[in-house]
Amino acid sequence: MSLVELSRVTKRFGALTVLEDVSLTVQKGEIIAVLGRSGSGKSTMLRCINGLERIQGGEIIVDGIKVNDPDCDLRGLRQRVGIVFQSFNLFPHLSVSDNITLAPRVVKGADPKAARELAREVLRQVGLEDKLDAYPDQLSGGQQQRVAIARSLAMHPKVMLFDEVTSALDPELTGEVLKVLEAMAKGGMTMILVTHEIGFARRFGSRVVFMHQGRIWEEGAAASTLAKPGTRELETFLSAVLH
Repeated sequence: MSLVELSRVTKRFGALTVLEDVSLTVQKGEIIAVLGRSGSGKSTMLRCINGLERIQGGEIIVDGIKVNDPDCDLRGLRQRVGIVFQSFNLFPHLSVSDNITLAPRVVKGADPKAARELAREVLRQVGLEDKLDAYPDQLSGGQQQRVAIARSLAMHPKVMLFDEVTSALDPELTGEVLKVLEAMAKGGMTMILVTHEIGFARRFGSRVVFMHQGRIWEEGAAASTLAKPGTRELETFLSAVLH
């Protein structure tokens, strides 16, 4: 059974159709790189998978949970699906440790000592163990983004969604974050990434999904699709991103 399954998903904002007849299946351990111009529906698709947006048609199932069911346990869903945004969304008044352990303590009832050990463990995974008691304003943008990733990892998700997590960072800090994503990829984490990092998609992506005008326009094995696009639209997009 697929870990994530979208079947003929439609999403509208008023009269504007943002996703139209979108179907996608993701198996455990796959890394899906989602490409496309601004406004093509990429970020909205991630938000629908995580239940942040309600869909108007079709079906989304994540790890057996029907996301579009009115009775869907969204809290349970979000323990399985981590999402990291372009903006880090850290609480400035909380330490790194408290930012990371807030959800495990509130949602899972973790005791403070165990939660702090958990924070230490996930910070080790992103190379920031020494920042346990730092505050967000003491960190660079790349470090804040890595803390945001660690915060999601603390919930032991089955799948991680990344929405342009490097687009607000300069090249050096982007490299820091991509190293963390590489380690997660090698560790077998299932990931769906909205990204412009074509090199990362080529090296680590299982598949590339190219979105255009709210639809999945082209989909295929990452390396071969990026080397030889099957549609003019993807070819044009890649030439714009790579030059």
